[in-house]
Amino acid sequence: MRHFLEVDDLTVQELKLVLELATATNPPKSLDGQGVALIFEKPSGRTRNSMEMAVVQLGGHPMYIKPEELGIDSRETAEDVVRVMAGYHTVLAARVFDHGRLERMAATNSMPIVNLLSDLAHPMQALADLLTIEQEIGLSKVNKVAYVGDSNNVWRSLAIGCSMLGIDTSVASPAGHGPNSVDLERILAGGGSIQVTDDPHEAVQEADVVYTDVWTSMGQEEEMSQRLDAFGRFTVNSALMAGANAGSIFMHCLPAHRGQEVTDDVIESPQSKVFVQAHNRMHSARGLLSWIVGEVSQHG
Repeated sequence: MRHFLEVDDLTVQELKLVLELATATNPPKSLDGQGVALIFEKPSGRTRNSMEMAVVQLGGHPMYIKPEELGIDSRETAEDVVRVMAGYHTVLAARVFDHGRLERMAATNSMPIVNLLSDLAHPMQALADLLTIEQEIGLSKVNKVAYVGDSNNVWRSLAIGCSMLGIDTSVASPAGHGPNSVDLERILAGGGSIQVTDDPHEAVQEADVVYTDVWTSMGQEEEMSQRLDAFGRFTVNSALMAGANAGSIFMHCLPAHRGQEVTDDVIESPQSKVFVQAHNRMHSARGLLSWIVGEVSQHG
C-alpha cells in the first residue's frame, strides 16, 4: 500500500514518473467508475478545483467532504473513517490541520492516503512547483532555488523535492522562523545542499527561482502583527529579484498578500509564473493519481 504524505514517500524515479505523467494530454481513464474521497478540514479553492478536475480527467468521481460531515476524532476515529471510505473509494485525499492524523489514516493500510496539505507538509504543491520549474527552465538546468520567508510546510516539501532531484536550495528567514535541524537532515538526505541565512539578498544570489509564501498562514492569524514586524525586510521586490540570475523566475503558491511578501510589480512581471503554478496543481494531481492508482492495480 503506497501513500503520499510527503514528497520523499516517492523514490527519485517515481517522482520523475509522476512529473512525466502530469504532462500527458490524453491520460488513460485509470479511475473509470471509481471514487476519490476529498476530505477538507481547511478550505481551499485551488486544491478543491485542481483535485476534482484531475479525478474527472481520469474518469473518476470526486467526492468533496466537509469536516462536519465526518466529525473525525469526535464522532468517529480517523482510523474508522478510512476503513469506511475504503468501501466506497479508491483513494482518500485529505487537507488537515494535524499531520499526525494523516499518519494514523495511512497506518490502517486500508487505502492510499494523499496529503492535500498539513501543518508539516504540502507535497501536492511541491509537485506543481517542480512541474513548473521543469516547463519554464528545465530541472536539470537549475542552479539554485531560493525561498524567502517563513520556513513552513510549503518550503519544506519544495526543498525536499529539489534535493531529491539534486537541486541546491537556499532559505532566508527572520530569527525564530527558520528551519529546524530535523527538517535540514531530511532535506540533505535527498542529496542536494541547502544554504540557510537571514539575508534575502544572500539567498537569491545565483538563483534561477525565487519563491515566497504568505507570512501568516491559515491558523496563525493571532500572530499577524508580530509576523508583519519580523518579516518586514523579506518582501520580494524588483530590487531583490535583480540579485538573482538573469532569466530567473518568481514563484508563489497563492493566495498572495500583495504589498507584504511580494510587490505588485514582481507578481505582475513577465518573470512571475504564479498562475502557471496554480494551473499545474491540476496537472500534477492528475500525474500523482495516475501513479498511485497504477500502484493499486499492480499490487492490489
